[in-house]
Amino acid sequence: MIVVNIRLLVYNALHISGKYVEVIFMSYMPIFLEVKDKKFLIVGGGRVATEKIKRILKFSYNITVISPEITEELESIIKENSLNYIKSPYTSDIIKDYDIIIVAVSDTNLQKVIYNDAKRENKLCNTVDVIGESDFIFPSVVKKGNLIVAFSTSGSSPALAKYLRVYFEQVIPGEVEQFLKEMEDLRNSLPKGKERQELFDKKAKEFFEKIFMKNL
Repeated sequence: MIVVNIRLLVYNALHISGKYVEVIFMSYMPIFLEVKDKKFLIVGGGRVATEKIKRILKFSYNITVISPEITEELESIIKENSLNYIKSPYTSDIIKDYDIIIVAVSDTNLQKVIYNDAKRENKLCNTVDVIGESDFIFPSVVKKGNLIVAFSTSGSSPALAKYLRVYFEQVIPGEVEQFLKEMEDLRNSLPKGKERQELFDKKAKEFFEKIFMKNL
């Protein structure tokens, strides 16, 4: 799950001296992105890169890391998950082979270079902790089986999003994984139609009331 940075062009929003002035707002729209065939490039080999890779691994193993050096922890993660590692400084020509770019370096000049390269090649890019050089941000995510819940404060307070994630990790029970697996099997075995829709709604309501309403 990513939260994409969308430039919303709002016309007739501001009236000055008899003329309407175009106002541009920066906003974030939550999108669940299919990444099955997407290739991730992580630029950087330190703690921040390691953190982002851990989060991406919940959804994809198609990850390449490029950095002259990496931490021992990251080296272990790369080996355990059969990820790709290019032991080299970043070069602009590499970016064309990837779909989603994560910039996890502290060099601000290099950050700008990579972001501009990504824009030129029409790639999605996230520069960690630099909203102005990111097409998307990473929300805090709770993932239990097929259930994915994402929290974002649009960059205002990642710490609050983290505490919300921690809270709901405790609130959402593990039983939800088995329930969703059963629902998926039913969805694949029953024909579409009103009866199937009503059955799914009935089962979801019963599960919700059994698990969540008992504590209210």
